[in-house]
Amino acid sequence: MPNLLVRPVVALLGSVLLIPAARPQQQEQKPAEDVSPTIQVEVNLVSLLASVRDKHGALINSLTKDDFTLTEDGQTQTIKYFTKETDLPLTIGLLVDVSASQRNLIEIEREAAYQFFSQVLRKKDLAFLISFGEDAELLQDFTSSPRLLQAGLSGLRVNSGVQGIHPGPVPTVGQPRGTVLYDAVYLAASDRMTHEVGRKVLVLITDGMDEGSRLKIDEAIRAAQKADCVIYSIYYVDQSAYYGRGYFGGVSDSALRKMSEETGGHVFRVERKHPLPDVFKELQDEMRSQYAIGYTPTNEKKDGSFRRVDLRTNDHNLKVQVRKGYFAAAEK
Repeated sequence: MPNLLVRPVVALLGSVLLIPAARPQQQEQKPAEDVSPTIQVEVNLVSLLASVRDKHGALINSLTKDDFTLTEDGQTQTIKYFTKETDLPLTIGLLVDVSASQRNLIEIEREAAYQFFSQVLRKKDLAFLISFGEDAELLQDFTSSPRLLQAGLSGLRVNSGVQGIHPGPVPTVGQPRGTVLYDAVYLAASDRMTHEVGRKVLVLITDGMDEGSRLKIDEAIRAAQKADCVIYSIYYVDQSAYYGRGYFGGVSDSALRKMSEETGGHVFRVERKHPLPDVFKELQDEMRSQYAIGYTPTNEKKDGSFRRVDLRTNDHNLKVQVRKGYFAAAEK
């Protein structure tokens, strides 16, 4: 793993995330039928989580296996596992941007995130919380307790290497680290999600700016793909943080779109008429309206290559939201 900078203050990513957290006892004794399929080398099973929307953006959750066609690298595949259950175990990693540009949004994020966890987490679900600014910090490890997550959320604080009486949203040449978005995604995916089962989701709340990550966006995406987790991005921008600061590059959700689309997720935009609590409600609805699809690829080679996946519906007016591919197992 690259030598990434983390904060040596409390339970931090650099040390804690290298040790897989144990699931509660009931998680280890779950009956097999309650477990969503994941990529397993032993059975060569590939799993996909898909959401389907109509041309108006409404979620469609009434389809059957016969409504889908699936290919891998252009070769037709047979769907062997299909379910549209909405209560499959869910693991959520919430990553909150606490760089200088988000200073005025943190309290809103704290309150909305707590309501989200209180409403979305069920008995078999788990969640963890990470903040990221000039470095990344694990504020709460795996738990199903909204109370513990609330305590973790209380630890959200501005974390910026930019100093001064009126610091701007991005670092200067002398202070090159500002928002390690890609590093945080990589660490959350590779060190937290890799050993989990069921549906795995990373939720990012950020304005999409990355300043100072040691890793590139493609490495963050690759880590999420290898961990079999979906990235949902919440694009939340405080425009006032950029006005008059001498930063004219503007902000964009393009990086967030790339990470989400490649892993089968979606970008939600927070706006005046679409506040953060509404976004969390939409995210909750989507996560509970997914299709779990599994297949055994016709290409049995264990060469570690990236396999491009294409899942479509027979109705061309519907849009399927699914990850773009996966990495095959490598021969040991």
